[in-house]
Amino acid sequence: MKKICRSTSFVLLLLLIPLCFLSSSTAERKYDDIISRFQEYLRINTAQPNPDYFAAAEFILSQAKSLSLEFQVLEFVKGKPLLLLKWPGSDPTLPSILLNSHTDVVPAEPLKWSHPPFSAHLDSHGRIFARGSQDMKCVGLQYLEAIRRLKASSFRPLRSIYLSFVPDEEIGGHDGAEKFTDSDIFSSLNLGIVLDEGLASTNDKYRVFYGERSPWWLVIKATGAPGHGSKLYDNSAMENLLKSIESIRRFRASQFDLVKAGFRAEGEVVSVNMAFLKAGTPSPTGFVMNLQPSEAEAGFDIRVPPAADESALERRISEEWAPFSRNMSFEFKQRVSGRDGTGKPVLTVTDLSNPWWALLEEAVEKANAKLGKPEIFPASTDARYFRQRGLPAIGFSPMANTPILLHDHNEFLDQAEYLKGIEVYESIIKAYASYVGPGGKESSKDEL
Repeated sequence: MKKICRSTSFVLLLLLIPLCFLSSSTAERKYDDIISRFQEYLRINTAQPNPDYFAAAEFILSQAKSLSLEFQVLEFVKGKPLLLLKWPGSDPTLPSILLNSHTDVVPAEPLKWSHPPFSAHLDSHGRIFARGSQDMKCVGLQYLEAIRRLKASSFRPLRSIYLSFVPDEEIGGHDGAEKFTDSDIFSSLNLGIVLDEGLASTNDKYRVFYGERSPWWLVIKATGAPGHGSKLYDNSAMENLLKSIESIRRFRASQFDLVKAGFRAEGEVVSVNMAFLKAGTPSPTGFVMNLQPSEAEAGFDIRVPPAADESALERRISEEWAPFSRNMSFEFKQRVSGRDGTGKPVLTVTDLSNPWWALLEEAVEKANAKLGKPEIFPASTDARYFRQRGLPAIGFSPMANTPILLHDHNEFLDQAEYLKGIEVYESIIKAYASYVGPGGKESSKDEL
């Protein structure tokens, strides 16, 4: 009898071995498919100023169809499609969820990259090099892959889930998210929470953002009488502009010192960086060297935190950085306020009074990951348009132990981090879509 049992066990073991190999092979194929889809999206050149939006839209729509999601293609501005996908919930009366991402990316300088920026090259260390790998094509695809996993597990959302793929975020979002949030279509979505982009974290805690600095793009212009290159005199255009640049540099240093000393986070100070300097009299070989020009100007990218005194900063600009008394003028190419109509800073609450925040914390923990302390986003995202309409919006891109390379050369994301992010979003979407709300009945076990 014992011999028969041993024999039977041995036969069963032999039968199970091929099944193990089959299971492993199937898992590897799924893994390869997920990475291949990410690479395919990254290879679509959507760099400003001439993004191939329609190629990106065609790809996203193919994914939506494969997942049986409802979809609309909206063109608030001709040639700039905005995709709105929907996974209907079983209770359409409950506020819905919006997962937002942008399809455009910033330009890249191919000669300064170790791999072509739109090749989505996967190196031997598992790093995927591509413009948009961090900012933010990863997030858009992670949303879809998380939904793919949820559908495969037969999960049924209680709340409707929308996904928006918007154009032009990298140039201000005026023809994308701004027009979207001003539309009747947006008003009809009955939204309760918006997720948008965050930043990579260099440690094991994901960064998460509840507000952001607003862009003030400032151009200062100085004028004066032209003069011989050897002449010393007051109030030349170049001399006046240099005085302003030095004043701005001192202010920048004072703000940066607060960050270096650990007194403030980067998103809590006013940052100022020179974007361009335009001066001189051109010649066929460069510039005329013995002529002081009559005009000079410089551009500055200023980022202002929500709690900053905006009126005080405006006075500093008009009285110190570009005073009329020194033949100077200034204009804003863009000036966005971080405050609402009542003058209050536009921020999303990050305590237990905001159930969406508590759900996010729990969901990330369930996915065996960690959240860092909530921050003010140091740059600007489309989340500001959602917050301006009174909606809670959380900036979050699940990339831990990753160098921050948005807008940098050799932008990359490790494939393991990308795959982990899908698991995290699966947990978050499941938690959000199952949330009933105060006084509601618990979701069924099937829904949870």
